[in-house]
Amino acid sequence: MKIQPDLISAPSISGYGPGWVSIGGEKINTSVVIGSQGERFAWDCVRFEDLTAAHFEKLASLGAELIIFGSGTRIRFPQAAWIRPLIMQQTGVETMDTQAACRTYNILAGEGRRVVVALLMESEAV
Repeated sequence: MKIQPDLISAPSISGYGPGWVSIGGEKINTSVVIGSQGERFAWDCVRFEDLTAAHFEKLASLGAELIIFGSGTRIRFPQAAWIRPLIMQQTGVETMDTQAACRTYNILAGEGRRVVVALLMESEAV
């Protein structure tokens, strides 16, 4: 039996640390949204306190089956009103710290799921 790794076409997160992630060898130290269908764009927020409903409305427009919210160095849940558009279209939402969100995204994207991860990048001083 020949065994070989599956080819994964989704963008994957190859590394992470406090305040940064690496995608395809590129180190990113600002908040970012990454999707298994190739979506990638800056997420305009530096601190959890900067988030608004508009941040999550943009995520709802992506049509993913699941949104993973990496809330920074610790778990902080978005306000219910912020995620209402996602709930109304029956999109799953999971919240976890950013490092756990990176690992979970890679697993689900590798399975071929239509998943988006929104990562809040904070400096250690936050």
